[in-house]
Amino acid sequence: MVKVTLAEDHFIVRQGIRALLEDQPWLSIIDEATNGNEVIEKIKGGVIPDILLTDIMMPDLDGLSLLEEVREIAPETKVLILSIIDRADQVIKAIHMGAKGYLLKSVSKEELLYALRHVMSGQPYICSELSLKFLSKSSAGMDNYKDKKPSIVLSKREKEVLHLISEGYTNKEIADMLYTSRRTVEGHRQNLIDKTNAKNTAELIKIAIKYRLIDA
Repeated sequence: MVKVTLAEDHFIVRQGIRALLEDQPWLSIIDEATNGNEVIEKIKGGVIPDILLTDIMMPDLDGLSLLEEVREIAPETKVLILSIIDRADQVIKAIHMGAKGYLLKSVSKEELLYALRHVMSGQPYICSELSLKFLSKSSAGMDNYKDKKPSIVLSKREKEVLHLISEGYTNKEIADMLYTSRRTVEGHRQNLIDKTNAKNTAELIKIAIKYRLIDA
């Protein structure tokens, strides 16, 4: 059972996150807090989560300051940022300070759950919306870049799924658009990752852009 603490100063937002997570049998929300100081007090009192899901903009002690404190008093706790801030410098700062992942509050339930599992497994995670945004910016300087295209052969349906993934659609949304099942789309996504030797979806999109498997 994965133990999760929620740190979010807006009651409605916090309850909305709880509603998305509390029906999952593999995790348990063990605590809630409205600011970083509350989290620190409860951790010192013995309430130590496996994952701390925290906003950045909170009163008294913000998310980044909280991140530094948690690294000191509970280094085994993995910190996953959930924020409306989508600036690259802020994301990079959070990761460099020790955050295991960064999500925007616009993420779907599916991606939120995926991120929690991914971070719990020890792997860093940045949500697809941010990954695509950063890749789009970096690809702007690739217009004159020439590289040999690797031998990656995709079926027509795989190309369709890849294009929709690059647009930021979830597996369920893609399934609805292509009139197929989510499980089938998940299979196509995994095939795409396997064919490109990508580590995750973000790297899949990067490879797809680099080798012009999709339009940047």
